[in-house]
Amino acid sequence: MTKSRTEATFLSPIVESRRWVEGVSFPSQRPLLNVSQAAPADPPPLGLRQALAEAALNQDDAHLYGAVLGRDGLRQALADQMSSHYAADISPAQVGITSGCNQAFAATIASLCGEGDEVIIPVPWYFNHKMWLDLSGVTARPLQVGDDMLPNLDAAQALITARTKAIVLVTPNNPTGVEYPAGLLRAYFDLAKSHGLTLIVDETYRDFDSRSGPPHALFQDPDWEQTLIHLYSFSKAYRLTGHRVGAIAAAPQRLFEMEKFLDTVTICPSQLGQIGAQWGIHNLQDWLAGERAEILARKQAIIDHFPSLQAQGWKLLGCGAYFAYVEHPFEAAAEEIAKKLVTDASVLMLPGTMFMPEGSKPAARQFRIAFANVDADGIAELFSRLCNFTP
Repeated sequence: MTKSRTEATFLSPIVESRRWVEGVSFPSQRPLLNVSQAAPADPPPLGLRQALAEAALNQDDAHLYGAVLGRDGLRQALADQMSSHYAADISPAQVGITSGCNQAFAATIASLCGEGDEVIIPVPWYFNHKMWLDLSGVTARPLQVGDDMLPNLDAAQALITARTKAIVLVTPNNPTGVEYPAGLLRAYFDLAKSHGLTLIVDETYRDFDSRSGPPHALFQDPDWEQTLIHLYSFSKAYRLTGHRVGAIAAAPQRLFEMEKFLDTVTICPSQLGQIGAQWGIHNLQDWLAGERAEILARKQAIIDHFPSLQAQGWKLLGCGAYFAYVEHPFEAAAEEIAKKLVTDASVLMLPGTMFMPEGSKPAARQFRIAFANVDADGIAELFSRLCNFTP
């Protein structure tokens, strides 16, 4: 009997890992350190919550259907913000709002691909990207990265076939944290353009990039919309995870195709979430700069503490934005170690097997550490526990 698409797709690693802690009692002196998920654990700042409450009470349209591609005010605000951030000229007609960045990716793939088409994605991959390709009947072509966790351009070119429709890049990267150099992004843009492909760049974590100035110049190309589709999330910037607000920048004719998908799936993004995102753009930039500084301080804490693990044979493969990606020195596989870390060290982190094709040997040696919700003391405690752990 033929399996349904969902039956043939792996379980979300976040859902699976939560099951590892169900029913487990953690000692009071060693509470659970959860470094498994890249999502803010705190609510939005008070001013944004007050703006949401005000809108809920006094704006009738906050409770009604709205435009499929989002509220005009938010599209304008985001276009202005992106134009400033990338030193480019982006119009509201090139911006669409979605119910989270995952839906932005889903709409993009729906507009580009048919049954049996192919999309190139670097591994380690963001698992929800792979899951959506599976659910769409689209073949994911894994693109290996080098020791620097950057995708090899020649390897990508070798993967292109007559069925290839797009190349996906995530920067700063999930799961490795690595920031892709501007020159590498330009090289992939040129590669995609030369083959008539689309370059999908997911910059969910762009607000926590350590570089100053535009992270790349792709939007400065006058014909960028013919090759590039850009994805973004408000969840990390303004702690709007539960409100599900993401965004796409693309050619208006491409957004027209995506609109068919979005109208069928959610009709429109959350009105309250959009109101919150627009308020955040106009009022929270200084606050967001503080959040960025804190994340970069936590990144530095990971780097500063890592020599203690390195002395035991661990390797730091990548670090940035919300993530560190590491290699362990043990004989046992990462998934087996991950489960033992829960019971023996009260640490929950995801094994590399959740970010790689099945059977990948490197994946069995790797972990992702999502450190955005762990302060400096928590990071010190994490390294203490890992240093004292033996599988």
